[in-house]
Amino acid sequence: MKKSLAALAALTLITAGCGDSGSETSSDTITVMAPLFGTAPDPNGELQQAVQKLIGKKLQITWVPNADYSEKTNVTLASNNMPQAMVIQGDKQSAFVQAAQAGAFWDLTGKLDKYPNLTPADPTTGKNATVNGKTYGIYRVRPLLRSAISIRKDWLEKLGLQMPKTVDDLQAIAKAFTERDPDGNGKKDTYGLIVPKWPGTYASSSPYDVIETWFGAPNGWGERGGKLVPGFDTEEFVTANKWLKNWVDNGWINPDFATLDSANWNKPFVQGRGGIILDVNVRSGDLVKLFKETDPKNFDKVALAGNLARTDGQKFSAPFPGYNGIVAIPKQKVKTEEQLDQVLQVLDKLQAKEGTVLLTNGIEGRNFKLEDGYAAPLDEDNPQIKVINNDVEKAFIQLGTRASVGLGAYPPKPADEPSRKLVVQRNELATEDLKTAVHNPALGVVSETYIKQGKTLDLIIPDARIKFLSGDITEEQLRAEIKRWYAEGGDKVAQETNDLVAKLGK
Repeated sequence: MKKSLAALAALTLITAGCGDSGSETSSDTITVMAPLFGTAPDPNGELQQAVQKLIGKKLQITWVPNADYSEKTNVTLASNNMPQAMVIQGDKQSAFVQAAQAGAFWDLTGKLDKYPNLTPADPTTGKNATVNGKTYGIYRVRPLLRSAISIRKDWLEKLGLQMPKTVDDLQAIAKAFTERDPDGNGKKDTYGLIVPKWPGTYASSSPYDVIETWFGAPNGWGERGGKLVPGFDTEEFVTANKWLKNWVDNGWINPDFATLDSANWNKPFVQGRGGIILDVNVRSGDLVKLFKETDPKNFDKVALAGNLARTDGQKFSAPFPGYNGIVAIPKQKVKTEEQLDQVLQVLDKLQAKEGTVLLTNGIEGRNFKLEDGYAAPLDEDNPQIKVINNDVEKAFIQLGTRASVGLGAYPPKPADEPSRKLVVQRNELATEDLKTAVHNPALGVVSETYIKQGKTLDLIIPDARIKFLSGDITEEQLRAEIKRWYAEGGDKVAQETNDLVAKLGK
């Protein structure tokens, strides 16, 4: 069903710019579609009224539950009633790329310079968010370096272990967490690393991708022998997975790593079954909150480490793309340069200081107050304030394209000293790891063959990797799957990717 919708969307969008625009929208109203992670805000609610007052326009927002957003996006793209602005989560997916290249969305390349709050805040991220040199939306900023390791601090202390600096250090910790009874219950019922079934493709910032980067494999794509190759077609990729398979064979990783729901990722850590999580650095704060809910007097149980050096001391850190989707503007409703300017002016106001604070923190004096540069919550038990907090955290923050620390919004005030220390530490680690970050030189390009065959190709490597780690296939068979990726269209993807990167580099 989803594949057919995507195909229909791509076909419809090619002519969307010239078709009937459907029902017209008043010039004082901006229509938007965005993902929702909780209860949909009341359009007459306090926060929406504050946002509308700021931008001088009414907002007609279609809030879509995040779990349904991909399918709803395809349905909307194939309809005759698109909004004036919409969040595109998978901005490199084939349906969107085909539509954008066919002219269904505004090409914003060179058009954002006169909107100070819409211009790329970081050159690397700005390049990452383009499609073959074209800008089809305003990217939603996220930290460029977020990879980190959350570790059971109390287990380290009980076993007399130090924080890891190398992959060998981490392996020693995982082994000790499995074999030396870190919880002191006299049973061998713990393990080291906790990994869930990963929902993304290869090079989607999974724990596997990060570990491969530590071992020197390219982050997505990298140069080998004068040309770009996918990171999985390197010896470092195989070496990293052989290293991790040793963990699986020794029981240093959760036995259900191939099936654990990512929604339950924190549970083994908090419940004392596993002691290491490799993910975004903010997860450490989530874990502290969970420990605090269980025991408000004894919750300082989380330590944070950054990216690790490999055995020879060389360090390769795994960065993220620096953004999470884009806000794109369909031509179906926004037909002229004048109308485009009106929409961009509204988006620019939303991303200015006052707008970013509204979208990210809420209303100063109503649901938060400023304390030492932090947004401190106000009376969270008040029902009216709970509504504002929900509207911010679960909905309106998704409209922000600059909603990150240092770009207008106030960081939330840590609720306690352990949380405060982790915030400081994660910022320090991110700054340090950026010095050794391995960026993906091909992140801003999409090959024609990949647009057509990407869904099939994307299944090959993640599936082979899990089967190898599980012991279902051998190293020789893993290498054979890499060759199969090339044989089934990957050779053309590689050639086209090299050509596009070379062309854009001129």
